[in-house]
Amino acid sequence: MKKTLLLMLLAQSTLAQSRINIVPLPVSVTEHSGSFLLSPTTRLVVKDASLQKEAAYFNDYLQQFYGFTLQTSTETGSGSIVLGEGKTKLEGDEAYHLEVSRKGVKIGGRTSTGVFYALQSLIQLLPVPDSGATLSALSIPVVSIEDAPRFAYRGLHLDVGRHFFNAAFVKKFIDLMAHYKYNTFHWHLTEDQGWRIEIKRYPLLTQVGSVRKETMIGKNFNPYKGDGTPYGGFYTQDEIRDVVQYALARHITIIPEIEMPGHSLAALTAYPYLGCTGGPYEVGTKWGVFDDVYCAGNDSVFTFVENVLDEVMDLFPSKYIHIGGDECPKTRWKTCPKCQKRIHDLGLKDEEQLQSYFIQRIEKYVNSKGRSIIGWDEILEGGLSPNATVMSWRGEEGGIAAAQQHHNVIMTPGKWTYLDHYQADPSTEPLAIGGFLPVDTVYSYNPYPAALASTEAHYILGAQGNVWTEYMATTDYVEYMVYPRALALAEVVWTPASLRGYPGFLVRNRAQQGKLLKLWHVNYAPHIFQ
Repeated sequence: MKKTLLLMLLAQSTLAQSRINIVPLPVSVTEHSGSFLLSPTTRLVVKDASLQKEAAYFNDYLQQFYGFTLQTSTETGSGSIVLGEGKTKLEGDEAYHLEVSRKGVKIGGRTSTGVFYALQSLIQLLPVPDSGATLSALSIPVVSIEDAPRFAYRGLHLDVGRHFFNAAFVKKFIDLMAHYKYNTFHWHLTEDQGWRIEIKRYPLLTQVGSVRKETMIGKNFNPYKGDGTPYGGFYTQDEIRDVVQYALARHITIIPEIEMPGHSLAALTAYPYLGCTGGPYEVGTKWGVFDDVYCAGNDSVFTFVENVLDEVMDLFPSKYIHIGGDECPKTRWKTCPKCQKRIHDLGLKDEEQLQSYFIQRIEKYVNSKGRSIIGWDEILEGGLSPNATVMSWRGEEGGIAAAQQHHNVIMTPGKWTYLDHYQADPSTEPLAIGGFLPVDTVYSYNPYPAALASTEAHYILGAQGNVWTEYMATTDYVEYMVYPRALALAEVVWTPASLRGYPGFLVRNRAQQGKLLKLWHVNYAPHIFQ
């Protein structure tokens, strides 16, 4: 035991001497002596016109946090940062090469995405100014980096149904994702407690469905206690388009989620004919699962959903549309004449098969528009077309079954990726939904389930951290719950498992990432920095 502890301390001591403290850890880092001095006189050379947006992004970053920008040029010279020059040794569209010498910086990528990720690594090499201080020249350590991600899908999720966060915060959320090389933002836009996206054809979704009369206090379901204050908010379509473009400029795809057939109480409140009983309904004020869901025996429901998805697909260019599919009680369906008639007419066995019919009907519609669906692992029940992707959240079992059936899978099991769980002693932490997920547990996750055969593992596209916001009423609390755990997951999905080590991760966080999170005004949880 003493020998193991000594080896760990020696490893941490060695790591602490490094000037390279990038998260996620790159595939290959070769450090040399010396530094390159970046100053306002440094030129930013853009060798390929397609990299203008990446150059502008880097200049915007320098302006925001250091107070100066670089002059862009197409002519290479000593003392320059050159975008687009240098070969990448690793495969993949997101691979990059970053070489810092005493004379300048060369960045190469197989695509603009690789160049963008190289810039994120360069940003993490910059010295971080102390609070209130400014730096007129930035010393960058001499280093050569070859890098590419382990997984193609690297995601974070944000639930804005339970608590709404404005577009400005969503952009900050996306900025932080980009810094740590996440490439997918899963935007959970509809819930029992609020409908958050403007749909032109159905204005009552936001006029009525976006507002609940109050919010429950604490966790006392019995007796229930509400705060008596109306709560609401939604994004206009113009705001959605703006956020989508903002994310694309940071090489992040947004996948929208429109929940169905469950978690739809806000929509039923706006349009009661969509439910089995006809209402009246009320936007949810409690957390949890509600019996009132879309009526699967009513063709008007499918017309409604298809019209909604038409507008959603017009706003979001993503290949995938998330349709939820989880936690759908069958209570109303069992006594609904229309649902029972549907079961009889189609020769279905029961209400479980009726849900499969619902999902498959919507899947066919989405496919007809050239898109594919993603759903929580419940959608696997009853069969899916091969191009449907499954998010495994109820443990790893759903992901294993999906991969064995040759469906693509995104791993999101609560034990490792639910960032709404407590991360330290609950008696010392703000209220959370429950569970216990400290940073080291997130870091220990391997998205490849051991139960999968080697021939099936390639169906695992990656992993995602989920941020359910029942108990996160403020942006500060969201940040507290997400960071630094999102840094641990970023390294899980980017860095080869053979290179990862938690002691080194801690060293890099304490040496650099804590300073960066302060610079970016992130209200992060302090535990691993203490």
